[in-house]
Amino acid sequence: MPSVLWSRDRRRAVIHINVADFAVAVERLEDASLRGRPVIVAPQGAARARVFDMSEEAFRAGVRKHMPLARAQRLCREAKIAAPRPHCYERAMAALLQRAAPYSPLVEAEEDSGHLFLDLTGTSRLFGPPQDVAQRIRRAVRGELGLDPIWGLAANKLVAKVATRVVKPSGEHIVEHGREEDFLRPLPLFLLPGLERGDLLALRDYHLHRVHQALAWNPDHLAVVFGQRAGQVHGILRGQDDSPVLPLGHKPPVLRLERELGEDSNRVPEVEAVLWRLVERAGAALRGQGRVARRLVLALDYSDGARVFRQRSHQPGTANDFVLFDLARACLASAWTRRVRLRHLRLSFSGLAFPPAQMELPFVGEDQTPARGEALLAALDAIRGRHGADKIKMGRGLEAA
Repeated sequence: MPSVLWSRDRRRAVIHINVADFAVAVERLEDASLRGRPVIVAPQGAARARVFDMSEEAFRAGVRKHMPLARAQRLCREAKIAAPRPHCYERAMAALLQRAAPYSPLVEAEEDSGHLFLDLTGTSRLFGPPQDVAQRIRRAVRGELGLDPIWGLAANKLVAKVATRVVKPSGEHIVEHGREEDFLRPLPLFLLPGLERGDLLALRDYHLHRVHQALAWNPDHLAVVFGQRAGQVHGILRGQDDSPVLPLGHKPPVLRLERELGEDSNRVPEVEAVLWRLVERAGAALRGQGRVARRLVLALDYSDGARVFRQRSHQPGTANDFVLFDLARACLASAWTRRVRLRHLRLSFSGLAFPPAQMELPFVGEDQTPARGEALLAALDAIRGRHGADKIKMGRGLEAA
């Protein structure tokens, strides 16, 4: 499409960027033997394992996400099975966001899936036409990350996402402003975001398989099938979507720290030592910001790819290493219930706040241990600030080192 179609700053311009089969793409970066062959990402050895992601080759053989692994292996016997590594996908997603963020404050990511939206409305004078921005981002991602995203450009998120679906697994597509309905008309209904499996089955009962067939129905006809959702479904069929692209900062701030074990381990002292080192770093970061955390979440990755989350809260919040470690260890005890080795730990600290200006003073006879702990941590921070973070270590963290 000519660049002039998207050079007017008042016209809404939304780009959808998609790294197809994101988990497989990341795994292929780590393991070259997976390239050029069918790949299924799924927990290995789990009794009821389901497909987390699959390559285009496996998809063509009939493999689908959330399908039981046993069935997927029957459909694609030559597929290589790779255990999920969610922490790797999170890091790759963060790197993808870094390449897109300079072009707009409105960058919305879909949870570690390789999908993101950019609203480039009004940015042409700074960065040029939106399609040029999309190409620059794609070149940066290919050259610096080794991933090959596809992109679609349209007037809203719904149509931009469909634009990437029609060119998957590679390419780009631009939908001219005002031509959204014309673009969707010949497409199969399953390509439209917002139509779930039950909706598609209901439409199929009336022999409706493509958008132009469903558009023959007015909202009153659709109300027979969808009830109060008829207006929404009619808007989806016409490519109407007013939902905003949310800014990167729309989520509350979270402090995240993670550690991948050098070798998968089931030794409690070693794992607790790693946990202590993470807590130690988090406590120092929080105290450096003058903040406390009110919630701690532990994400525990088993060697077979399974992931478990546990959380604990603390009021009014704390930055005390010893208190945070007690919370983290309680999460670990609750999450580590399988006789399987661990591969990766991640701690997330949220509910970040500034502590009260003056803490309550203890009364005579009360336990003074918390106050002494704060004094010890203040002294450790001072030493590390002057001589380096590794100049002084707590004994419980030595095994992790």
